Amino acid sequence: MEHSKKAIVIGAGIAGLAASIRLAVQGYAVEVFEKNEVPGGKLSFFKLGGYQFDAGPSLFTQPINIEALFKLAGEPMENYFQYQSMPIAFKYFYEDGTIVNAYTDNGKLAAEMEEKLGESPEKVFSYLDDSKKLYQHIASIFLNHSLHKKATLFQSKVFKAIKTLKWKYLFRSMHQVNGGYFKNPKTVQLFNRYATYNGSNPYKAPGMLSLIPHLELNEGTFYPKGGMISITNALYQLALKKGVQFHFNAPVQRIIQQDRKVSGVVVDGQNLFASIVVSNMDVYFTYQRLLNDARMANQVLKQERSSSAFIFYWGIAAEFAQLELHNIFFSSDYAAEFKAIFQTGTMHPDPTVYVNITSKCEPGLQAPNGKENWFVMVNCPANRGQDWVAYRNAVRAAVIAKLNRILGVDLESLIEVEEVLDPVQIESKTSSYMGSLYGTSSNSKMAAFLRHPNFSNQLKGLYFVGGSVHPGGGIPLCLKSAQIMGSMVEKDVKH
Repeated sequence: MEHSKKAIVIGAGIAGLAASIRLAVQGYAVEVFEKNEVPGGKLSFFKLGGYQFDAGPSLFTQPINIEALFKLAGEPMENYFQYQSMPIAFKYFYEDGTIVNAYTDNGKLAAEMEEKLGESPEKVFSYLDDSKKLYQHIASIFLNHSLHKKATLFQSKVFKAIKTLKWKYLFRSMHQVNGGYFKNPKTVQLFNRYATYNGSNPYKAPGMLSLIPHLELNEGTFYPKGGMISITNALYQLALKKGVQFHFNAPVQRIIQQDRKVSGVVVDGQNLFASIVVSNMDVYFTYQRLLNDARMANQVLKQERSSSAFIFYWGIAAEFAQLELHNIFFSSDYAAEFKAIFQTGTMHPDPTVYVNITSKCEPGLQAPNGKENWFVMVNCPANRGQDWVAYRNAVRAAVIAKLNRILGVDLESLIEVEEVLDPVQIESKTSSYMGSLYGTSSNSKMAAFLRHPNFSNQLKGLYFVGGSVHPGGGIPLCLKSAQIMGSMVEKDVKH
């Protein structure tokens, strides 16, 4: 294969896998170099004492992004990947005993919020409709195209979209926008939570983020058969089918550059040449380690990092009929929790707790019969050298106390197996700078425009995908970053 039709992808995370498929479909001979021994990046899994755990992302929305990849590759998705829709997106628990089922049927959700929270159904319908319009008018353009190319910004549909945009979404915080719709603080808290989907603070992030509920409550929430790891497995198998070559336990040491162009990478001391290099590594580490470019690395640091997480993986020797696939146990002081995470870099003593239980959908497969696999996550600040060992013990105790209180159990006695992931481990395992789950936060009005583009202004042939670059973190956006990159490569080659 000629040098000009070779492409190298650094990292086999979800965006790296999608990027490799897109480039292979364009006719490139693609090689992927991954420092870990398996593909998936954050989207990985492990087994422990008869339990299976998805290690990272646990929420699946917008299957259309995966369907698009299979369609592009000319392969039937059902041979690789299957999923089911969930009638309840999340179950919410409050300290005063209030329990709310967030149905993916808008009518049922409105009735539930009227009964449990006293909200008028009209307000709920209005909010979800506005969330849908915001997504269709704004997100469909800004999430599917580069914000760093004049061709995008001067499209007529961009001007039309901006024209329809209500100023409140730009100049009010997400919390203020939500407070304008709903009278019950519990409802506002419920919709504020969507800021955490890209590691942001609802009291600072722009109201624009109120488009996120549309994906979950209007478009639907889904469960991939076999757990979230089945997404990784499906894309990995599709990439292999398209001729992509993978190298595991093979960290890239350097990106080779010459005359303002990339010409390949160095792996294990060997020069490997290609005309296209795509980095699925955190953009900060790409500049710092692979390009030895301290100036650009520092430029990336000007943006506030997203939140990180403590994750406890617990094998529970019981079944909880009152829990769903996705469950949230809210903090009694949400504002103080986000102040701790983003302003003081500390842990709030009463954190919000997320519990994901895939054995709800596949009992006996994800956990032994009569038992459950709990993925328990608490948002926390990015790593700045805090005492994570002390925090780990304090957070674990706080989480167990909260779940005991709300569920009326002695949880400690039910934990059969346990594994823990903290921000330091997240950074070392996934090369996410400071353990930030989503790269940079969206806590400013210009955050979307400040995210690193999917291409390099300095080096021709260098592209970026993944959660640390445009359009952001989370599975849907990582897949969109690969789609944007693929379109760019196509256009750049033609020119």
